[in-house]
Amino acid sequence: MNSLPWHRCLALLNLKTLATTHFQQIHAQFITNSHNSPTLYAKLIQLYCSKPSPLSIKISHLLFSRFQPPNLFLFNTLIRCTQPQHSLLLFANWVSKTLLLFDDFTYVFVLGSCARFCSLSTLWFGRQIHVRVVKHGFMFNVLVPTTLIHFYASNKDVISGRRVFDEMTVRSCVTWNAMLTGYCSKSKKAKDFAFDALVLFREMLVGINGVKPNDTTMICVLSACSQLGVLETGACVHGYIEKTIYLPENDVFIGTGLVDMYSKCGCLDNALLIFRLMREKNVLTWTALATGLAIHGKGNEAMMLLDSMRACGVKPNAVTFTSLFSACCHSGLIEEGLHLFHNMKTKFGVEPCIQHYGCMVDLLGRAGPLKRSI
Repeated sequence: MNSLPWHRCLALLNLKTLATTHFQQIHAQFITNSHNSPTLYAKLIQLYCSKPSPLSIKISHLLFSRFQPPNLFLFNTLIRCTQPQHSLLLFANWVSKTLLLFDDFTYVFVLGSCARFCSLSTLWFGRQIHVRVVKHGFMFNVLVPTTLIHFYASNKDVISGRRVFDEMTVRSCVTWNAMLTGYCSKSKKAKDFAFDALVLFREMLVGINGVKPNDTTMICVLSACSQLGVLETGACVHGYIEKTIYLPENDVFIGTGLVDMYSKCGCLDNALLIFRLMREKNVLTWTALATGLAIHGKGNEAMMLLDSMRACGVKPNAVTFTSLFSACCHSGLIEEGLHLFHNMKTKFGVEPCIQHYGCMVDLLGRAGPLKRSI
């Protein structure tokens, strides 16, 4: 490869289809021609991190360490692009050093890593970052407390997330959605938090901050209605969506949320109507309908969905099979359930997991043959 100017290198690095060997060649150009642009190196770090391996991680760290003194922009890029566990280790290694003064984007990226890598140790680590954020005065950027809320919600500490939310003087739509998502996540107190989500949504509508709900907001609210089984509220939310956002049949995620809500609120006919009107359906849509049919004891109709899915080119996933086995349990379809279980891997490429075995035990137990082998 001939020598390339820096702007040509940047254009090549922006190509989404760039192969590993190609950006390695561009990397060699950087070394040969002494390119020292942080923008170029940041893009190269991003490309190496997009193809994670021990070697690419090592090279990414070497690219960052090339700059002396350390470059904060490259550090933030490395924190943002590398795997969450590596991001947290990198941040922890540099906390005690005085060579880098972190900015608000550093904390946004590292808190995002904490949100993606959930564990008890991560929750403790994120709380320490929260303390640093407050101590160093970075709560002014709405992205920082919003990411804090997302971190707490992802780690099932909704109460701490709400405390951060209440302390904010300025909130964006993303902030409200982060809090609503936390309330609607599956937990031991799902119904209590789902009710809190509806109360929060009402505050969002009547508030004076001028923040309007978007499609993500409405999906969270529909999930809360599903968990509570409140048909009247769900129907009102449906009407609000049609009046203020757009027709649900034009959005696959809102349409799926409505199918799920109407099914779980006991109105299967409305769920079927929404399903038929939707122009686009993904595996979540089909699974939501299968779950609804299972809840209402329509096992045969649920089993027929598999043929319809294949005709539409949609491949079922593990959750789809859990819903179908549940439909068999509710309808006493022992042979159909066993046949589906024995063919799910060979015919559909889905490996049975513990939930599927549990469904089969439930199916056989309800029907009587406790000693029958799967």
